[in-house]
Amino acid sequence: MARQLPSLNGLRAFEAAARHLSFTRAAEELNVTQSAVSHQIRALEDRMGVRLFRRLNQALLLTDAGQLLLPSVRDAFDRLAAGVERVVQHEAAGVLTVSVSPSFAARWLMGRIGRFRLQHPDIHLRISASPHHVDFARETDIDMAVRHGLGFWEGLRADRLLADEIFPVCSPELLKGSLPLRMPADLRHHTLLDDARHGYWEDWLATAGVPGLAACPDLVFDDYGLAIEAAIKGQGVAMGRATLVGDEIAAGRLVRLFDLSVPADFGYYVVCPEATADRPKIRTFRAWILTEAAAGHGQ
Repeated sequence: MARQLPSLNGLRAFEAAARHLSFTRAAEELNVTQSAVSHQIRALEDRMGVRLFRRLNQALLLTDAGQLLLPSVRDAFDRLAAGVERVVQHEAAGVLTVSVSPSFAARWLMGRIGRFRLQHPDIHLRISASPHHVDFARETDIDMAVRHGLGFWEGLRADRLLADEIFPVCSPELLKGSLPLRMPADLRHHTLLDDARHGYWEDWLATAGVPGLAACPDLVFDDYGLAIEAAIKGQGVAMGRATLVGDEIAAGRLVRLFDLSVPADFGYYVVCPEATADRPKIRTFRAWILTEAAAGHGQ
């Protein structure tokens, strides 16, 4: 059965005027004119069929009906405010689920995520590591994602996180080995490592202009992170992506080979549905990760 309630604006005007015992101060609080407050209260009184205020020359007093109504109205607005605040706090905090590729999680995000936890302890972060692009319409438990691509996904907001470039990398031990790596042609004497999903060797070798060197890598992994791990362990030369091997190079676990890099068409983007892009916890994580990427510092 539908509730028979008077105007919410009228009740707000009544509560404010009753609290201040002044139409003028109620108008200031509600950011409306005094005449608007007076009109709303008069309409409320007409709707209820009772007078709520006694209007004296220098004072405003509650009638018996007004005194009876005030506690219920005040309690109702307090409950509404508390309910709204709970929703706001839930959206600003709680669990935030972010989908990322396993290689991005391991090679870039994990070394930085502790800073997010220190800055935003009220947001409980859940990282979903998967190579596939999340379908937000079906996977409703995922709030946002970091995607590797060109930056155009229908219905999604996409903020560019990191541009990328590619160049060969290997372990320091391999570089010191008996087989030289002084020029690109020397790669013919080494195992080329790559991942099955991207295959960047062909682009780099074409730019390097190395004749007779096969563009097909010798050892291919399903995950890019495994190719990089194999390079760290001295199993061959991998095609490094600047976004994911920068920390390894800075730590001395990998060495960049030659003085040639090729810009990658794909980059990393922070994405989420347009409809939820401005939710507080999504906005907070987006601002944090974009700041981390812009700062360019390592772990």
